[in-house]
Amino acid sequence: MSNKMWGGRFGEGPDAIMEEINVSIDVDRHLHAQDIAASKVHAAMLAAQGIITADDAKNIGRGLDTILSEIRKGSFDFKRALEDIHMNVESRLAELIGAAAGRLHTARSRNDQVATDFRLYVRDVIDQTDAAFADFQRVLATRALEHAGTVMPGFTHLQTAQPVTFGHHLMAYVEMAARDRGRFADARKRLNESPLGAAALAGTSFPIDRGATAKGLGFDRPMANSLDAVSDRDFVLETLSAAAIASTHLSRFAEEIVIWTSPLVGLVRLSDKFTTGSSIMPQKRNPDAAELVRAKTGRVVGALTALLIVMKGLPLAYQKDMQEDKQGAMEAFGALSLAVRAMTGMVADLVPDEARMKVAAGEGYATATDLADWLVRTLKIPFRDAHHVTGRIVAAASKQGVALHELPLSAMQAVEPRITRDALAMLSVEASVKSRTSYGGTAPKNVSAQAKAWLRRLEKEQKLG
Repeated sequence: MSNKMWGGRFGEGPDAIMEEINVSIDVDRHLHAQDIAASKVHAAMLAAQGIITADDAKNIGRGLDTILSEIRKGSFDFKRALEDIHMNVESRLAELIGAAAGRLHTARSRNDQVATDFRLYVRDVIDQTDAAFADFQRVLATRALEHAGTVMPGFTHLQTAQPVTFGHHLMAYVEMAARDRGRFADARKRLNESPLGAAALAGTSFPIDRGATAKGLGFDRPMANSLDAVSDRDFVLETLSAAAIASTHLSRFAEEIVIWTSPLVGLVRLSDKFTTGSSIMPQKRNPDAAELVRAKTGRVVGALTALLIVMKGLPLAYQKDMQEDKQGAMEAFGALSLAVRAMTGMVADLVPDEARMKVAAGEGYATATDLADWLVRTLKIPFRDAHHVTGRIVAAASKQGVALHELPLSAMQAVEPRITRDALAMLSVEASVKSRTSYGGTAPKNVSAQAKAWLRRLEKEQKLG
């Protein structure tokens, strides 16, 4: 039997394999709210333009509301034979209101319909993602303020480099999240144009008002070219790109948590809320939540790569390949949502071992640069020469097996006679972080000011809605 929705040209039904590869309802059923919202706006516009009667539009609207209620209650029967969300909704609408349901598809195509639905869906995802990352920033800034003066080792090459504060480290991720939110906001601006009314690819001869449907759906304007409107998936690619970068940031932080919670490092602890045990080793506490955040990044980056590959060879306009735009993207957005919420929970939960952090911050001669800076500032030695002098002093301390601040002054003076006891005061980890007062530096007063500024900004954003 041919498909009653589009089968006038066909004498028989599709092969079972054709039906299986063609069906998309298992995925695009998630667009039901957006599909119904767009259909209601479209029907209202058709009536306002005199293309359908006001009574038909009213009945269509009521029927669509009933369908939305059925879907939300779980009583709606999604039929794979009807392929997609559009045909499932239209078929049920016909059962509810009769022949008037057939007027809904006037002056539109499934091509502009799905493009509209998916734009609305991705726009909703962006708004939800922005809110989730704002919560992440809020927790980070709160903990940063709490630990503005908690000294920890800063690393380069995963080797101890210079002392920083734990608050400063957390604030780095506040800044990353701010850029992530900015990328999503930029994607939203470019996304916010309406394809509805582009029809299959060439527009329509009906006197529709695309401006009205765009406004009714919260878009800034209609898309200016009907070919572009139905064939563009930049909005998905751009949002996935922002998601891939954001998930990479989360993964980097998750990796740090995995390292920090290792007994070999022991800088932070996570509670039972975000760890799991072992089926055979009763002593184990595994940072599985952080490990899974790290792994989710592959799903997000993979979705971006997959869609780029789908789109790279498609001529204008719509191609069936583009049916593959949704599943990977939806899974990626879900993975990112879960990851950011898990990271938010872990940041709130983790407890730094402040004593261990302080000890680790001084290991590896981490304050050597402070000595070099003292030589430059006090003795007016050129930095390159000061670097060489400090390196020789570090070598002497290493040879004696003592920390830099434990090396006798006489041993330092054997390398540079003008060094005074004042230099020793610069070699504690507390003095080191306190001295880093340049804008963006790790000085506790800097961190405290930045954390407070971010918390005020986030509170203001929340109030503005």
